[in-house]
Amino acid sequence: MEVVTETLALLLAAVAGGLIVRLVPLPLPRPLVQIALGAAIGAAGGLRVELQPEVFFLLFLPPLLFLDGWRIPKEDMLRDWRPVLGLALGLVVFSVAGIGALVHALVPAMPLAVAFALAAILSPTDPIAVAAITARTKLPKRLMHVLEGEALLNDASGLICFRFAVAAALSGGFSLLDATLSFLWVATSGLAAGAAFTWLVTQGLAWVNRRSGEEIETLILVSLLGPFGSYILAESLHGSGILAAVASGVMVSFIDAEGLASAAARTRMNAVWDTIQFAANGVIFVLLGEQLPVILGRAAETAWLTGHDGPWRLAFDVLAITAGIVALRFAWVWVSLRLVLWRARRRGVVAHRPPTRLLAAASLAGVRGVVTLAGVMTLPVALPDGTAFPERDLAIFLAMAVIVLSLVIASIGLPPLLRGVRMPQELSHAAEEDMARLAAARAGLRAIERAQAALAPGHAGAETWRAAIGRIMELYRSRTGDPAAEGADLLPSREAERIERTLFVAAIQAERAEIFRLAQRRRIGTETARRLVQELDLLEEGAGGSVGGKGINGNNVVKSELS
Repeated sequence: MEVVTETLALLLAAVAGGLIVRLVPLPLPRPLVQIALGAAIGAAGGLRVELQPEVFFLLFLPPLLFLDGWRIPKEDMLRDWRPVLGLALGLVVFSVAGIGALVHALVPAMPLAVAFALAAILSPTDPIAVAAITARTKLPKRLMHVLEGEALLNDASGLICFRFAVAAALSGGFSLLDATLSFLWVATSGLAAGAAFTWLVTQGLAWVNRRSGEEIETLILVSLLGPFGSYILAESLHGSGILAAVASGVMVSFIDAEGLASAAARTRMNAVWDTIQFAANGVIFVLLGEQLPVILGRAAETAWLTGHDGPWRLAFDVLAITAGIVALRFAWVWVSLRLVLWRARRRGVVAHRPPTRLLAAASLAGVRGVVTLAGVMTLPVALPDGTAFPERDLAIFLAMAVIVLSLVIASIGLPPLLRGVRMPQELSHAAEEDMARLAAARAGLRAIERAQAALAPGHAGAETWRAAIGRIMELYRSRTGDPAAEGADLLPSREAERIERTLFVAAIQAERAEIFRLAQRRRIGTETARRLVQELDLLEEGAGGSVGGKGINGNNVVKSELS
């Protein structure tokens, strides 16, 4: 009963945080409000959640990372794969070395291996917090895609560096060759496990649906359980469960392009996943805030044990570490941009340098979040000889304080940095979307023309069918820009309305098939395809395109009624 009460309280706090952000006229970022509510719950003492990192990782990371991998625009991430990998791999190693040395210099009592472990767990960024913070002050789409791609990959690289640093602290030794081989195995086995598991599950489910029909509830449950299965399988192979969950989402996005699910299934599945995303994100930040009073309560004791003059020295350490993280990130981004511009000039390409304030925004946007909190809580309590793990409480306090401070700095600093900045011109998807809409409309028109050609002369109600076909054809001709298109009044009879709905559903399904074909041939991006398919799904649902939870095929209905 206590677990149920705690869960309901966390969900209620997450919902309350969202309501406060919407009602208060101030630009309050939702994560900070939810952290404050969690801190209030923790300070009240009535609710105390013991954060178990392994359970936390298993419950929250697979669905959220799956969702990021599923919905992130693949073409944009592939286009910017160099900066993404540079931030996700190169910057992680750079940060571990730089921040590890800084932490050891600030806190000489902390062993070097523990300082590197703290630096490693501080290296992953949190795109969830960035998206929430920039909800009212938008970052450029391309920059957001780079940050999202970075966060999908640097969780794994940061945790792997953290694992080896902890192992070095426990054993007193470190092997670069073993670390490199282990990294390769962890990454490749995680990606392969996630992709293979998801492909097998989806193909098996598609086989069942082809023989017994689609059951939307089963499809949604399989979609929800899939990320957890990928995560557990990868972890059992000593691979990266994080990368497995990401690979699972990417695989589902490619399978979606085949159009195997019905409009009703896609519509309901998107609604379910949106709800899970909102609830999980909110609970994560509330949990983070709920841990804050206990960790802050140990600050004085931690300062005394580590030889600090007092809590104010700890505050200085937190500021110095946060400033170091931002400075190293800015240096990496600045040098990387210089290299990109230099290579462009060598190729004879004219490249415009973005404003410095945008580089500063990219540095501040790399906030820390839930992976850092959960990861640092996995620090061992004791060494193999039974003695206490050195400076464990101090590392947890510093990690928690850096998370909160990075969120505050990003919340305060990003809006003025981006205000009035002329953004670099980004590739427009308007022409691509217009082309896809026109191609889909023509496909819908061809479906109606096929229905007109199949109309038998002696068919009962042929005049009603011809009038309905004429009405739908006029609608589609107007969408394709045909000057011969003329408006037509709605037919009054119920039979005519039923026929129009049937024809409309058939045309919508033809449009959707054309969108999927364009996406499979890489003529349009996954983001454009997803948006257009979602519009068509909603139109089909509104036209009565599904009955009893099972999709109907409008073309087959037309054929059967005209035969």
